[in-house]
Amino acid sequence: MTITDKDLLSIQEARRLVERAYEAQKIWGKATQEEVDRVCQAMAEAAYAASERLGRNAAEETGFGVPEHKKLKNEFASKHVWESIKDIKTVGVINHDVARKIYEIAWPVGVVAGLVPSTNPTSTAINKILISVKARNAIVLAPHPFAVKCTTDTAHLMAAAAEQAGAPAGLINALSKISLQGTQELMGHKRVALILATGGGPMVRVAHSMGKPAYGVGPGNVPAYVDRSADLEKAAKYIVSSKAFDFSTICATEQAVVADRPIAARLMQLMQAEGAFFVDEAQAEALRKILFHPDGEINAAATGKSPQYLAAMAGFEVPNTARILVARVNKVGHDEPLSREKLTTALAWYEVDGWEDGCDISLSLINFGGRGHSLMIHAQDEKVIMAFGLEKPVFRIGVNTMGTLGAIGLTTGVMPSLTLGSGGIGGAITGDNVNVHHLYNVKRLAYETSAPPEAALRPGSVPAGDVNADPQLLAKMVEEVVREVLNVQ
Repeated sequence: MTITDKDLLSIQEARRLVERAYEAQKIWGKATQEEVDRVCQAMAEAAYAASERLGRNAAEETGFGVPEHKKLKNEFASKHVWESIKDIKTVGVINHDVARKIYEIAWPVGVVAGLVPSTNPTSTAINKILISVKARNAIVLAPHPFAVKCTTDTAHLMAAAAEQAGAPAGLINALSKISLQGTQELMGHKRVALILATGGGPMVRVAHSMGKPAYGVGPGNVPAYVDRSADLEKAAKYIVSSKAFDFSTICATEQAVVADRPIAARLMQLMQAEGAFFVDEAQAEALRKILFHPDGEINAAATGKSPQYLAAMAGFEVPNTARILVARVNKVGHDEPLSREKLTTALAWYEVDGWEDGCDISLSLINFGGRGHSLMIHAQDEKVIMAFGLEKPVFRIGVNTMGTLGAIGLTTGVMPSLTLGSGGIGGAITGDNVNVHHLYNVKRLAYETSAPPEAALRPGSVPAGDVNADPQLLAKMVEEVVREVLNVQ
């Protein structure tokens, strides 16, 4: 019988690929560190060499972003992620605490299900494959329906490189028949041990409901506070460039500028010189209508688009020199759609009186749509910087850097990753940049460090009435139970 139902085909493929991955992982779980590193390096090199092609294909298939910037993200996900994990031990004894007499031993989790978003399809796939295989896991990717071909091409490219370097066939897989039911079957399959969920809020919530460990990420409604002590030229250049980067498809992109009033006018001028087009109120209202649906959900048709494209959608024109659109707003919440996360080249603009008010507005933006994710601050005053660091409920605070590239670890010292945890307050199980350390478990071989208390070695007294100490009492109880059973019958 030939199955033609799309959902059934997707479910069938998910089951087949998970079983295939499970068999491959049983072999790969016995690999040596040398074998693991050889395979991962081969995959990283293959992905890096194909970065330009994969980036171009991702932009063409999804219609989101900038091919040159997607190339850069692919290079980051291959080269930089690999360099950050290549010397990490993931096989056998990974640490020996001599003083505590404990050996720590790495153990793979098994089969990983990786959900891949349409905004960063190839780079996220590269990232997830590398950290999973480095930890001796197998992986099955679930592409977004908008990005099936570029995601599966990435997986096949890396799988071929892995097998040529000695990995078992079936270690790296990607669904080609996509449906919600098939993705749910993948996540819920008994052979899947862990879920790496990057994507829209509804799918991430489903991942967290599957009854197994899931690393999910929340929205990144990232404020960028610019203090009166900031290097304004640098701040203007970084904010505009970051928001324009890949047309704002990275979740750590700045979503609102919170400008200290004494420097607001100058910052505006400098941002305009960098390509920021400040819209008027009528144009801002038109943007509100095209960026979001009435229920507040992001309009995918406006995601990852140029300012010229957005302006045309909204019914007005902007010069070709415009790199981003900026709208002046004064509210945060459901009554102001532009205070939401905007995965496109539109930025909100607030003005405040001092860093304390800047803190309040930033906190409101985070609580409205980005709890646990990220915040950017441009300042030279260390007291102000530390105040933001201590008080904000986010786990990545970038100081005088680009939100896009700083939060993922390209321009800062945080762990390179394209999966950014939002912690418990953001509905995730970690606030880390998810990396190879999250993809293996640790066994502990613990030697005795002190003798047990003497009392633990002596036989204890038997409590009065303990049935185990009185065979006659036990026999009587059994007899009463049997009699009750017989009477019932």
